[in-house]
This record gives sequence, C-alpha cells and structure tokens, in this order.
Amino acid sequence: MTQITLHNSRTRRKEPFTPIDPENVRMYVCGPTVYDRAHLGNARPVVVFDVLYRLLRHVYGDGNVTYVRNFTDVDDKINARARVMQEAGDARSLNDIIRALTDETIGWYHADMDALGALRPDHAPRATEFIVQMVAMIEGLIAKGHAYAAEGHVLFDVRSYPDYGKLSGRSVDDMIAGARVEVAPYKRDPMDFVLWKPSSAEEPGWDGPVWEGKSIGQGRPGWHIECSAMAHDILGPAFDIHGGGIDLQFPHHENEIAQSCCAHPDAGFANFWLHNEMVQVEGKKMSKSLGNFFTVRDLLDQGWPGEVIRFVMLSTHYRKPMDWTEEKAREAMETLRTWAYSVLGVMPSQVDPEFMEALQADMNTSDALTVLGELHKSNDRARLVASAKLVGFDLLAIGEKSWARLFEFKTNDGRFLSEGIDYQPTIGVIGWGEIPSEVHDVIADLVHLWLRHRRNKDFEKADSLRDSAALAGIELRATRSKNGINGGTAFIKNVIDPAKLEALK
Repeated sequence: MTQITLHNSRTRRKEPFTPIDPENVRMYVCGPTVYDRAHLGNARPVVVFDVLYRLLRHVYGDGNVTYVRNFTDVDDKINARARVMQEAGDARSLNDIIRALTDETIGWYHADMDALGALRPDHAPRATEFIVQMVAMIEGLIAKGHAYAAEGHVLFDVRSYPDYGKLSGRSVDDMIAGARVEVAPYKRDPMDFVLWKPSSAEEPGWDGPVWEGKSIGQGRPGWHIECSAMAHDILGPAFDIHGGGIDLQFPHHENEIAQSCCAHPDAGFANFWLHNEMVQVEGKKMSKSLGNFFTVRDLLDQGWPGEVIRFVMLSTHYRKPMDWTEEKAREAMETLRTWAYSVLGVMPSQVDPEFMEALQADMNTSDALTVLGELHKSNDRARLVASAKLVGFDLLAIGEKSWARLFEFKTNDGRFLSEGIDYQPTIGVIGWGEIPSEVHDVIADLVHLWLRHRRNKDFEKADSLRDSAALAGIELRATRSKNGINGGTAFIKNVIDPAKLEALK
C-alpha cells in the first residue's frame, strides 16, 4: 500500500502515516465561525485538507475515510454582528437574527467552497447541535478536578495538565509572559480558559453544567470545548488527523488537546496534527486597512474561476506562506486552459507514479503540479486527466466552462481569408454548445480582421484590436499547426461585454 508521510506538528517532524484502523481513517478539521463571508485565509485549509481527504480516499478507499469539518454557530462575534443588525433596524429578536445569520452564512460558505472544487466533508456539524455533549464533557472535567466554577463561568485549570504547551512548544510560564491573555479576577491562573460562560436573557443560552449538585445556570459553551465534544462524539476519543490553520495552533488546538486528554486520559485524542501556513496578497499581509482583503466571493465575482483560485493555493506547499497575486492567477488560468484544451475527449488512465510520490511526501502539491506540467509536455494525456482529477481539477469539465471555451479558425491550405479565398474556414468550437449566431459571426470576423492586420504586418492595428478584444472578453491568439496551416484562436473569458464586442464590428 502507498506510504503517506505527513509533518506532525506535535512531534515537529515528518512521520509515516499509519491509521488506527485502515478501514476507518478519521480526520477532523476546524471550520469557520459563521458570521461573514469566508476570506482567502479561511479557504486555504479547506483546499489543503480537501487534497488530503482525496488522497486518503484514493489510498484507503472512498468508504473508509470519515472527514469532519464543523461550523461554530455560537460565538461572541456572531452575537456582536447580530446586535449591529438589530441596531440598524432589524426588528427580530437577537436569537432569530442569529439563526438567520448563521443559516445564511453557512449557505454562502458551502457555495464558495464548492466553487473551489472542495468535496463536502462527511459530517459538517453545527456547534449548537452538540450542546448536550459539551455539557457532559465539562461535567466530566469538573469531576476529575480539571475544571472549576467561578462567577457563572466554568474554567479549565491548565496547571492540572502537565503537558499543556507541548503542541506550541512553550511552557505555561512563557505563555503568560509573552501572550495576551484575559486576566479576570475569577481565574485561578491567567492561562485558564473558559469552558462555559453565562448568557444574558436575550443571548443564546442553555442549561449549564452541574456544579455542587445544581446547574451553574443559563449560558453557552466556550469556543475550545465545541471542537473537542464534536470530534469525540463523531470520531471517538482517539482518531487519526486533526487539522487547521497555523493561527489555531495556540490557543485553540492547545486547549483542545488539554481538555480532551483530561476528559479521556487513555485515548490520546488526535495522533497527527497538521497546520497550514497563512495567506498573503501581493506580498503583504491581508488587511482591510491595506485594501488587499479579499473574500472568496470577491475573487469569484471579479471573474477568477474557482479552479484558478485552487491552483494558486496548491502551487505553494501548505506549510509555507501562500501569496495570492494576479500574475499567479493569470498564469494558473492559462495553464488550466491549455491542459483542458489538450485533453478533449481523452479517457483517464492511472494516476502517474511520480505525481503520487509528490502527494505522498507531506502533500507536496507544488511538486505534484510540476509533474502535471511534465505530463502535458510529454503528451501523456490520459495520466494527466487522472492525476489532475485526484487533486480536484477535472480537466474535461474545465473544458466545458466559459473561461476555457474557444473558437478556432483555420484555412484549409495555409492561406488567410484576406487573400480572397471563397470558401468558409474550418471552425472548431469547444465547450460552447449552442452559440448565438450573432456572437459567432462577430467573433469570426474579429479573428479574421486581426489575422489580416498581422498578415499585412500592420502590427499597430493588430495590437490595438487585440487589446480592445480583451476588454470585450475575447483573447486572440495566432496559431500555426505542425503541417503549416495558419489560423487564429479566440478564447472566451468569463463574461463577454456585448456593447464592447459590437463596437469592434
């Protein structure tokens, strides 16, 4: 069987991946807090762990992998957004606003991640569906002496868990000295974190854990206990892989380990911890103040296909910072378009061994994409189709999409129409389906006029026409086949501007 090697954040080294049960490989990845659109940083772990999910299914079988990615739908940020909506005139109760807000945001998230080619996980639990399990886990921690109640809160006692800090590589005292922590009078130690907090009458709330024979009162769970309880309930006390962004390593994942290992001391929680690095935009940290903050929907609405966004993300190894640039996006679009054009009608064969070798080596998607490029150059199209699909690029489907559609115009004997040939050119249309005749005719005339300018060596007119066509949504290219036949190609981008296209007639 294929040997996968993964970098385990907990041991800080690459290790051979051996699942607890090869017929039930289990993975948990921290999902979003649902109060707004997912930005590029939110999307990177989705794409990274989608590749791992696909790889595990390929190696162990589709039915032998369970992938869980949660939704945090109870959180102070959600409450704050709902209050803003209420202050702006929304007459609904705070709880009704929160439910509608989280429902809508989850719908957005699914749509945006679908656009990036990410498979839906096997389970996508909402935190509010697991309150009973969270309360039970908190009560167990209280009973074992790892948690205590104070002023309507329940807090985890970090000093009760000697291994606290091993994931992030820091001692508790170092964390206190170097970290911003909430110092509250009811905490025994500044690093103790909230398992349960009180809720006001209008906020989401549930009956709290039992403390000294009675409920601590109406409240809601802390963020960290949510993932521990959901992972335990769906995957069990011990499972194979836990993943997320590097920003979650501390405190979220550190706290998950502490409370889960104390609640189930004989299990060990997750065997492998994987973390992806952060996202930059044009070489700078993504920030609203810098004007370089993009949601996935922003980029999709700008006309960047989801496959292109995915390609840019996978071009960098997941443990390195990823830089989104328009230049990379244009190159990715061109690469995918070229590959898709080259494999029309090709049936996939086997995944390429060198491609698999790259993925097995700690998901080296950068090297894997390089192998795809080599398969294209060597014209090994069947393996190109099979290998690309393993990491989420269905080249045959891409060929059907608008941004990969093209017209191809060639004369049959190597001469241009401008030379007075009285027959129609061969016209190949890829992935378009029914083409409105007026669009077809305008693009045909456009290509021939551009070729005529080039034939007459009037490159100034040719370049001007090419640039104007690009603004209208048409990319023009000259072609010459191996047998010397001249012609032109018109790539159709996402949206054609009819007014600008008409002006080119």
